[in-house]
Amino acid sequence: MVLGMVSIWAGMHYHLILKKPVVMTETVIEIKKGDTLESVVKNLRAQQVTVNRLWFRLFAYRKNLDHLLKVGEYVLAKGSTAADILQQLTDGKTRKYSITFPEGWSFKQVFNTIKSNPNLQHTLTDDQLEDLMAQIGSDKNHPEGLFFPDTYFFEKNTSDVDLLKRAHDRMQAVLNDEWQKRDKAVPLENPYEALILASIVEKETGASEERKQIAGVFARRLRKGMLLQTDPTVIYGMGDDYHGDIRHKDLREPTPYNTYIIEGLPPTPIAMPGKQAIVAALHPDHGDALFFVARGNGRHAFSSTLAEHEKYVDQYQR
Repeated sequence: MVLGMVSIWAGMHYHLILKKPVVMTETVIEIKKGDTLESVVKNLRAQQVTVNRLWFRLFAYRKNLDHLLKVGEYVLAKGSTAADILQQLTDGKTRKYSITFPEGWSFKQVFNTIKSNPNLQHTLTDDQLEDLMAQIGSDKNHPEGLFFPDTYFFEKNTSDVDLLKRAHDRMQAVLNDEWQKRDKAVPLENPYEALILASIVEKETGASEERKQIAGVFARRLRKGMLLQTDPTVIYGMGDDYHGDIRHKDLREPTPYNTYIIEGLPPTPIAMPGKQAIVAALHPDHGDALFFVARGNGRHAFSSTLAEHEKYVDQYQR
């Protein structure tokens, strides 16, 4: 009789674990590093999630959950049963946050966005950025352009370095893949030069249909030994001295990024290029244009002679 009563009692609780809702309103619990099953139960009960201590722990041990707890935030849906919670914890279905790095952003903008995100673990300071490149496995000294622009999802307390490594590895994968498929006639020596050119293309136009034309102009100029003479590189070299206008004296200022003075490509990218800009840099059009000028509507007028270019400058700029 005793065994029978125990079996009935156990069966009732088993049924309750499976069927009885214990989450009355959507609830968020956080499992931190070092948390135990007991602390999870206390956390649940503190938030009015009325799990039975004995049976919850018993079922958790059966699932080996005491050794499988995954750090992060869990969103418990209204109406969830104890069994639902156990399954969610076993599966490690944690809450995800997102952060977006738009195409054309500088690393300074990326880093400021990371620093202001309260859900990331912040391990980097401005003084430690030199160490960042080694931590993410890069052989470059300068971080500019090396992170792929995209939306990234992450769990709470993911470190800033881990997030940046994901963006860096993604850029390397895209860049190396596109380099293998490149037009072999492009005047670029390696994938990093392609990244530099792609960053210039990214900053010169937001019109997707113009990217290969822009890249074609720069490719022809590189082959002919002409100066690139592209304003975005000048602006990048000016840094905080840029206030919305490029003056004539700025075009004569000898910075490493002033392509009105230096020959060839600047020493690093000037922004994060997207995949379209990378593809354009590696597959430039085969026209004869050597010049382009902004029309003022987001598009450009292309020309193959200086006289034609000056005509367009008069028409659209002067």
